[in-house]
Amino acid sequence: MTCHIADTGRLREILTEGRKILISLNPSHLKTDSKLIAAEMEEGFVLLNTSVHSEIAEKAIRQGILGFIPEDVKKEVRIGKSRVDFLINGNHYVELKGCNLRIGDVCLFPDAPTERGRRHLEELISLKEKGYQASILIMVLRKANLFRPNHETDPKFAETFYRALERGVEFKAFRVKLKDKKVVLDGDVKLTQEL
Repeated sequence: MTCHIADTGRLREILTEGRKILISLNPSHLKTDSKLIAAEMEEGFVLLNTSVHSEIAEKAIRQGILGFIPEDVKKEVRIGKSRVDFLINGNHYVELKGCNLRIGDVCLFPDAPTERGRRHLEELISLKEKGYQASILIMVLRKANLFRPNHETDPKFAETFYRALERGVEFKAFRVKLKDKKVVLDGDVKLTQEL
């Protein structure tokens, strides 16, 4: 049986031999037989299907995860030659990153080098400099209370992340978990420099 994995990360500590996974069967016209939904870790099943991240984040934004209840949320907004995940109330751009690499109590992003992710941060800096609000929103998919950019895997992303914060791009991270086959919000996650 073939299985599509939407997550572009390496998932080395998650997709190990003998690990229980949840899959969804694909219609027969698709190239693969199934798609990966989640993998069972010590804290329970961890969502790995990145195709639903935007939907989860939109619900969290509409429920006030950014500190306010928005009047308007637009998804996949074109800016120049690229797109930003969300535009809130016409003046607040938000880029979402899903994070499933955990070391101790710290989740790290990315788990593979990401030029695209670095470019997204540069776009947020540029939007902030033009007078818009801009935020990086991290959705933590593991049981962790802290987040930091992964210097070891992608130093350019980490450097750009901290430069974005210095330039006024806001940071918000929240944790989600699978409970009774549903994704639920599971608390805030703080930024740290430590592992």
